[in-house]
Amino acid sequence: MQYVKLNNGVEMPVLGYGVYQIRPEECERCVLDAIRTGYRSVDTAQAYYNEEAVGNAVRVCGVPRDELFITTKVWISNAGEKKAASINESLRKLQTDYIDLLLIHQPFNDYYGTYRALEEAYRAGKARAIGVSNFYPDRFVDLSECCEVKPAVNQMETHVFCQQEKMRETMQPYGTQLMSWGPFAEGRNNFFGNETLQVIGAKYGKSVAQVALRFLIQQNTVVIPKSTHPERMEENIAVFDFELTEPDMAAIGALDKGESLFFSHYDPETVKYLLGFGK
Repeated sequence: MQYVKLNNGVEMPVLGYGVYQIRPEECERCVLDAIRTGYRSVDTAQAYYNEEAVGNAVRVCGVPRDELFITTKVWISNAGEKKAASINESLRKLQTDYIDLLLIHQPFNDYYGTYRALEEAYRAGKARAIGVSNFYPDRFVDLSECCEVKPAVNQMETHVFCQQEKMRETMQPYGTQLMSWGPFAEGRNNFFGNETLQVIGAKYGKSVAQVALRFLIQQNTVVIPKSTHPERMEENIAVFDFELTEPDMAAIGALDKGESLFFSHYDPETVKYLLGFGK
């Protein structure tokens, strides 16, 4: 497994396992399958309602806790006194004394106060690193200039059609690591039928999914692909035995549309989407 070093020195696997929209009754089995396959990083959230299942899998998997990297996110309705209590509840559900990476899920509600709660958890040893999710440049800079512990990570929609070049430039002065949700664009824009990815994959005997993940990894982006099928889990982690050339990277880079495939930035539909689905 390959690692990235966060801005506080913590090392994080560059490839992990995401559990968004995996039902609680199925999640424990999926996380166990992922860990058996070789994954050592798991990404969940309060709003996914499967933290408890992740915690159960971590408890019985047989891998020492310090060899695993667990990420969760504080949901935006947990304002006021609920913030610290919700972090403690996540610790309880995950059956752990600390969370490796603790993020604010969305830039809404009192995100200043929520981030202060994350800073307190960090100082108390309840989180090894803290950061944000879905923070576009304006709100990212606004928060980063007003906090003491600079965000270690910003988890954003990132895939070959939305490569977040502006976001990378914005985060660079703060040493913030880009982390991708939706690395396969959830199949949108004919992702799996894309000719460029298919042609490049054929050169290496790799799938479209593997080429897309490899592209992001070579861009120094953390990825958390999701699958409930063990054979796909194996496919998604088998991306460290080949390397894309500069022409390959340029060809895939040209696929960037520079905009979301899911919503427009902060318009009413964005808020509706984020509040309704909690990605």
